[in-house]
Amino acid sequence: MIALTTDFGLSDPWVGIMKGVIATRAPGVPVIDVSHGVPPQDVLAGALVLRQAAPWFPPRTIHVAVVDPGVGSERRQVRLA
Repeated sequence: MIALTTDFGLSDPWVGIMKGVIATRAPGVPVIDVSHGVPPQDVLAGALVLRQAAPWFPPRTIHVAVVDPGVGSERRQVRLA
């Protein structure tokens, strides 16, 4: 299972594009929308959403969280095991 949390909102195609890429690379894997309403660039709010949601998901769920405080800048990924 893949769970998505972003600050993308729902007024543009980005959530759909991300789901299309996931469906292409991992056909048949369920994708759950946790939230796409994290306030733009608010990393703390995104972390709080993940903290509240993650315990309710099955083991081995992949949580993909995209909240970008520096849109268009050089940045590193945060990877949690």
